[in-house]
Amino acid sequence: MNYIFWIAALVTLINSISFTILIPVIYLYGKEFGLSDFHTSLLFSTYSIAQFFATPVIGKLADRFGRKPLLIISLAGTVIANSIAGTATTFIPLFMGRFLDGITGGNVSISQAVITDMSTHENRAKAFGIYGATMGLGFVLGPVISLFAQQRSLGTAFLFSAGFAFIGMIITILFLPETLPKEISKNQIKFDIFDLGLDKLLTGFSIPGVGILLLVNFLTGTTFTMFTYAFQPYFIQVLHQNKNSLTLLFLSFGVLAIIMQTCGISVMSKKLNPMKILLLGLFFRSLSFMMMPIIPHIYYFLLISIMFSLFNALVQPMISTLITFNSQPQNQAMVLGLNVSYLSIANGIGPVIAGIIVKQSQPITYSYPLYLAGLLTFWVLILAIVTRKQYSKTT
Repeated sequence: MNYIFWIAALVTLINSISFTILIPVIYLYGKEFGLSDFHTSLLFSTYSIAQFFATPVIGKLADRFGRKPLLIISLAGTVIANSIAGTATTFIPLFMGRFLDGITGGNVSISQAVITDMSTHENRAKAFGIYGATMGLGFVLGPVISLFAQQRSLGTAFLFSAGFAFIGMIITILFLPETLPKEISKNQIKFDIFDLGLDKLLTGFSIPGVGILLLVNFLTGTTFTMFTYAFQPYFIQVLHQNKNSLTLLFLSFGVLAIIMQTCGISVMSKKLNPMKILLLGLFFRSLSFMMMPIIPHIYYFLLISIMFSLFNALVQPMISTLITFNSQPQNQAMVLGLNVSYLSIANGIGPVIAGIIVKQSQPITYSYPLYLAGLLTFWVLILAIVTRKQYSKTT
């Protein structure tokens, strides 16, 4: 891994911090504006649905004009969007900020394309493991920084998020060179404004080798956001914990994910291929979701959370690895953009499903999305096993 890879990893870390600062805040911030549980779920969905449509366009442009300029534009959008949301006085600018952040939120797929440019087939799984670990470190630092920002106001957390995105943008401008291979960029000189990759949103699932992985990622993303929306009120209202304990739980999730994505994946890759590691992660993820709400006791919940954190950390890096193995180099940013887009629409669907199921007057209902997420993840595991020959290419 050369220095360009580590600069990209640093930008990924900063971007992850910017994103995860908001995770403990969005639900509470929506409540400050008088939004119901259902309307707060729409606040989550606005960002995700906007990102769904925008990301393949950004990925297509990154394949045509280079990774660096599109990454700068994407980070600049986050700076502006979260500045708007952080200074909102009514719910309308808040929704506008979330929408703008989603429209320009293609930096994840571009960062993944840079990682792909800088790695070989032999070290691709390790590279995405490190990439996942930087995301995990963001999940450690983001909530802690968020808690510090919240001491002043919930809106301050959005301003902190904008500040970190600005730092990432400056580092990209000054230190990150263009990584799109010259032989590919030469072949992409002609540009058709009507060919932005939006058609792939409808046909992406049919791409040979890649389509089934996009579907698996879409379904796992839906179940994960059902979990992330419901577990916070479950943790506070059913298990009777407080915001400080919740922050420590986020911290634990991030630390365990880093351990698995740096050391665990490296060890597993010596004996198992990415497809088998993915199936292993899906199995324990499903089991964890199902087991979490069985006993409403904090120590039991923490024990299951440890298992969840370790094996959940395997899923995204392996899906990204397998997608790059099954796609052409000149289309990888576009395909990875599709992956993020489908994950984004899943992130929009999951909270709405959970928001419909739960009832604030009946705290026990916050466990229902966890059971449902477990059942659906198990179904995804079966789908991944049955279709494994379609995407098992590893060289």
